[in-house]
Amino acid sequence: MPKIYSRNKIQIPSLIVNIKNKRKVILIMVFLTAIIVSGKIMLSAINPIFETLCEDKAKSIATMISNEQATNVMREHSYDELFTIEKDTNGNITMIKSNVIPINEIISDVAIKIQEEIDKQGREDIEIALRKFYRN
Repeated sequence: MPKIYSRNKIQIPSLIVNIKNKRKVILIMVFLTAIIVSGKIMLSAINPIFETLCEDKAKSIATMISNEQATNVMREHSYDELFTIEKDTNGNITMIKSNVIPINEIISDVAIKIQEEIDKQGREDIEIALRKFYRN
């Protein structure tokens, strides 16, 4: 006879097959249900805290990146190229004109550099302190 027919058969636990062990089956089912319900309750309690922490962290990262990139872009420009001041014969300021082209270049440069820096960011770790669960 070939070797394949002489292998051991899969053993099904007697716990499931044997109905005499009803108490064990019921006890295991109660524990599994309790674990699943407890997990659901804990996750529903943690989720709002976790979402708030993630939003705060994202805002913090975005603020730091935008401030840093705006400063870097403005280092390349001077305020004199952004505005033209016209004066009358007495030296009084009559008009301040904004130069739209350099201003638009700055705005687009800042936006592009911010997006590039955000794309470079890796994953950030978020930690939830246990004391946050006990606050009212």
